Amino acid sequence: MHNLGRTRSSQQPNHLLLTADTFVRTTLPGMKACAAIVHISPALGAKFTEYTAEFEAGGELGSTPAQRFIFVIDGGVELEVNGKSSALGARGYAYLPARLPHRVVAAKASRVAVVEKPYQALDSVERPQLIISNEDAVSSHPLEDDPRLQVKCLLPDEMSFDFAVNTMVYQPGASLSMVEMHVMEHGLIMLEGGGIYRLGDSWYPVTAGDFIWMGPWCPQWFGAIGKVPAKYLIYKDWNRHPLAGPQP
Repeated sequence: MHNLGRTRSSQQPNHLLLTADTFVRTTLPGMKACAAIVHISPALGAKFTEYTAEFEAGGELGSTPAQRFIFVIDGGVELEVNGKSSALGARGYAYLPARLPHRVVAAKASRVAVVEKPYQALDSVERPQLIISNEDAVSSHPLEDDPRLQVKCLLPDEMSFDFAVNTMVYQPGASLSMVEMHVMEHGLIMLEGGGIYRLGDSWYPVTAGDFIWMGPWCPQWFGAIGKVPAKYLIYKDWNRHPLAGPQP
């Protein structure tokens, strides 16, 4: 049935909510049997790009000059680096440093979250190295001592990394303890469950499959609603001075 122009999607100066009914698919350079739903990019003022890659069996990502993080939402892919192949199933992920040659080929129909960002180098630290892992192998910890809200840090909290990617799981009724406002921007994909997100001065019902971008200093708060836990994958820029810029 036609929705007569109605949608939960919303684009505001300091935030964006994209819901599946408004997704538009495109093919990025180098992609084969694969389509990208570009959720956020510098075109809207973000300092990173995030998209969901939808693969057919045998489909392949293109290359990127930036550092890249991939997280398998469902399905499975083969990651080829330096002549070695690694299988990534659901919840598998990898961090790929800038300019590291690699291939990502789908073993079957798959959906993969992809984050790409120009690297901000520091003279005092070495560049980060390749990471291949699975969320299941990462220990969780409570946020602010609330056992109903668990966080898994998928990348090391080391100064060499200029961004962080976490998963967060809220038990039904759990919520952030405060409205956050900060210099970091976020890219967020709802993976499971749902709830209410405050973004700016607006309150949005959100559910699995939705994407949210939060610009710097966007007021933000989330509470889980429903009978099952709410889970999301969240990106933020990290470990750099606000005056720093990307380096080649």
